[in-house]
Amino acid sequence: MEGVNENEKEEAQKRSDPPELGKWAEIQDTLKKSVIAVDDFPWRLPSPQSHSHQQQLTYVGGVDVSFSKEEPSMACGSLVVLDLHHDLRLVYQDYTCLTLDVPYVPGFLAFREAPILVHLLEKMKNDASPFYPQVLMVDGNGLLHPRGFGLASHLGVLANIPTIGIGKNLHHIDGLTQSGVRKLLEAEENRANDVITLRGSSGFIWGAAMRSTQGSLKPVFVSIGHRVSLDTAIKIVNMTCKFRVPEPIRQADIRSREHLRKHHIGMLA
Repeated sequence: MEGVNENEKEEAQKRSDPPELGKWAEIQDTLKKSVIAVDDFPWRLPSPQSHSHQQQLTYVGGVDVSFSKEEPSMACGSLVVLDLHHDLRLVYQDYTCLTLDVPYVPGFLAFREAPILVHLLEKMKNDASPFYPQVLMVDGNGLLHPRGFGLASHLGVLANIPTIGIGKNLHHIDGLTQSGVRKLLEAEENRANDVITLRGSSGFIWGAAMRSTQGSLKPVFVSIGHRVSLDTAIKIVNMTCKFRVPEPIRQADIRSREHLRKHHIGMLA
């Protein structure tokens, strides 16, 4: 009887999936081939020892999409840019609020959120803003994803920008589980380690669990998005953390929710 119930669940899921799902999978598989999982950018990380004339990383962007609790289809995308050399000062912010008709389907978040974020990046580029981000942190995963191609990778490929995936929760893939990672963090030999490599049962390194505050058992999950290696991604996250979540993501989240609230109040007025 239990097997029948499971089959019924699977059939119900198939019936609820949007008709575009097959096409989405094809698009994902095609775009995934373009992911660059090594450092591919003209700048270098700030270092007091370096006297190179090469351009330094200065502007780190963050993006997030918030949804209204009252109107779940109402979304607000935010793009913020922080100055790495001036105590992560906010130098740019922009928002777009709209009603979405694209459903959320696990594993295919990018088809719901990426168009909003691409629009914000294109608008900034078209306006010739001097603060266009050199690297972008995305509130979502990159390679650390059931299909190996999350929102951070999707957005990075579409916008051709270096991206880093920042997940607040872990996808259970390739033998990796939230409880398993917690055990690793609690292990005596890892007590002093801020970064735990997430190596799956297959041997593939999907990303890293990183505790931004000392002794924390609630890490963020860092993964390659596009054009940034995992090692560099971890260093940039370290440079931008004041709290658990890196500041570009934290600011994008706070500001998108506040902007959405104001937008909603404006619609009711």
